[in-house]
Amino acid sequence: MMTGLDVSQATSPVPRGVRRVLDAIRANPGCNWSLTDLAAIAGTSGRTLQRQFVSFVGKTPRAALREIGLESARRELLQGAPGVRIMDVALRYGFPHFGRFSIAYRRRYGETPSQTLARQAAFAATLGRTPALLVPARDRPAMAFGPIEASAENAEMAADLADDLTAALTRVGISVVAGTRAARHLLTAAIRGTGDRTQLVARLVDTETGRQIWAHRADGLARDETAGREHLAVRIAAALQPCLRLAEIDQAMRKPAECLGAYDLALRAMPGVLSLDASGNARALELLDRALQTDPDHPLATALAAWAHVQRVVYHFTSAAAQERARSLELVQKAGTLRNDATVLAILGNALSLLNSFDAADLVTRKALTIDGGSAWAWSRSGWIDVYKGEPQSAIERFKIALDLAPHDPLAFNSIVGIGCALFTAGQYAEGARWQERALAEHPSSIWVHRTLCPAHVLAGQVPQARRSLDALRQHYPDLTVSEVQQGMPPLPPSQCDLVVGALQEAGLPA
Repeated sequence: MMTGLDVSQATSPVPRGVRRVLDAIRANPGCNWSLTDLAAIAGTSGRTLQRQFVSFVGKTPRAALREIGLESARRELLQGAPGVRIMDVALRYGFPHFGRFSIAYRRRYGETPSQTLARQAAFAATLGRTPALLVPARDRPAMAFGPIEASAENAEMAADLADDLTAALTRVGISVVAGTRAARHLLTAAIRGTGDRTQLVARLVDTETGRQIWAHRADGLARDETAGREHLAVRIAAALQPCLRLAEIDQAMRKPAECLGAYDLALRAMPGVLSLDASGNARALELLDRALQTDPDHPLATALAAWAHVQRVVYHFTSAAAQERARSLELVQKAGTLRNDATVLAILGNALSLLNSFDAADLVTRKALTIDGGSAWAWSRSGWIDVYKGEPQSAIERFKIALDLAPHDPLAFNSIVGIGCALFTAGQYAEGARWQERALAEHPSSIWVHRTLCPAHVLAGQVPQARRSLDALRQHYPDLTVSEVQQGMPPLPPSQCDLVVGALQEAGLPA
């Protein structure tokens, strides 16, 4: 279904006039466009333009203008440039009334503009404490990246940003080269416009097929803000990683079986591990066993296998919980000598926290953020560690940083679950249930979410919803008992575990 302003999935051609109007609004979202102005751009009457927008975009031109303004304002707030003022951002994108802007922003994004900006300050502070560690790439393909295209006015800014972006990519283990011959992927970037309208447009292209696999736009670049450029470079590297990872997985999927190495097998296994469901987990472990037979010391395969084995316990995929925990612990201990990049460390943090080794999980997760302050996986795991420690507000901020960095990552839904669980531990049961329902809508196979969703509904007094949630849980796990939930549940604080258990019993789950 086509939603929002995405006309790319429309089943019939979108009128050229509508596209011209959307392009004009995006190029200048702060302009006080009148319907007459927009109709002139479309080359049609105002009434026809209204009808076409409702038919093909799902909203009126005025509503589209407001939505694009909100999206542009959020992009700028997420960049967290030093000295940015919310009032200035609101005015720049067509919202002269600050109160109405805040209300519309909160309704759309679930938080106030000041909360978004405050979170970016915390993120920037973390980056500022990060030492300049460069981690050598292992297995990963090279990426070609040359100078950023820019006018003479922006040439110095373009050169500085290119250096910052090269450093950010290298930090996460991506080998950056100048020529395309040895690179599977090409990153291009250009700076357009002047003054407040300066923007960066970046694209990632598969050099073999010519297919664009990722694009990014940053508005309101400032030539004299070094910290802001470094912040932007880290964000671009973070946003690029999930798409690059998917491209690598796709390449591994298309390789002949006889050509698969340990890294290829680990890549093939990764979607199954990230799915957090039983069938994906089983497929992943078969591939990871083959990877470790090929290379017993492969870091990524070892870390993924450690996480996959303990998943089987936590998400009720096995009846042999003790054996699975023991195998996971064995792999974690083995991986202790193989910690060489942020991705491996973040995955180990997942495994360790589910094994109740909080101090070790916290240590490796912090190290992951030291190597790559833009690692969405490490920020998400640090959020879960805070949930387990009973620190819900800190957890929510960390989950939201992970979602800001990589909202389309396959594991993003787990951060949404995490926000729901953090709200549960804070006693905000109805709101916690709402976030967990959202996660289930995005990832319906994660039936285990009902273990905490059902209690949230019970404690919020939402009896019909609690009954439906419990029915879904028992339909998938017909023999599940409260005792088994206690054995498999992630390590919530004791008081929260008692609430979950009591609510499940009240809902009707047998002891």
